[in-house]
Amino acid sequence: MNKRLRSAALNPGPGFRIRTDFVRLEAIVYRQLARFETPDISDMLNRLYAVDSNIRSLASTNHRIYGPVCTVKVFPGDNLMVHKVLDIAKPGDIVAIDAGGSHMNAVLGDIICTKARHRGIQGFIVDGLIRDLPQIQELDFPVFARGETAIGPLHRGPGEINFPIALGGIVVNPGDVIVADAAGIVAAPQDIVAELIRRLKVHEAGSREYIEAVQRGEFSNAWVDELLAEQNCVIETPEVDPLPSVLKDSVTLPGPIESEEHA
Repeated sequence: MNKRLRSAALNPGPGFRIRTDFVRLEAIVYRQLARFETPDISDMLNRLYAVDSNIRSLASTNHRIYGPVCTVKVFPGDNLMVHKVLDIAKPGDIVAIDAGGSHMNAVLGDIICTKARHRGIQGFIVDGLIRDLPQIQELDFPVFARGETAIGPLHRGPGEINFPIALGGIVVNPGDVIVADAAGIVAAPQDIVAELIRRLKVHEAGSREYIEAVQRGEFSNAWVDELLAEQNCVIETPEVDPLPSVLKDSVTLPGPIESEEHA
């Protein structure tokens, strides 16, 4: 009997499943977090929640998006779930796609971006590749990705929507808050956003005077020496002849430079 192997068949459940919704915060919370620069947000998260910098804004360096993330996980080279997320994501959502960082196929192009704009989606962040970049740039639609290719995806599955994903080395859950711009992408866990905003406000107040002093050129690096001393760094201060004696006799200094008069 000639039986077909089922090792590649799609199985319901983990790897092939969809959650149609998740909890979102109030819009004012996203606006409060977006007041701060992405590097500062990263600092207040102990530098552990910034997405790999190879995922960058491709459509325009002027794009800045922030809000709740709707997560998608796809099999590399397939985008069935990317099409389906257009029915799941709500206006104001950012769609983050875990394509495993694959450099084989694109997982979206200008048609999906056009549809996403009509659905009110803010933009895409793709741990993988996209296609049709010139057309996406014409749309002026925010897309962050690892790069572009002419090779399109298949539409078979498997995949997941609104389950945890890996996005540029960071675990991202549906409903987490993303701030993305030309300076980087930060994904903040939803349950610590209120505390994160509090930290950022304290940091902002404490650093304002210091930054203004640096801008005036008023600063000291004494803290560097203190830290080096605490760590017992060896610092040598040798006596150095400005010009080695063996070269002194061979060096001829130039004479005065005569100025030229111009008509």
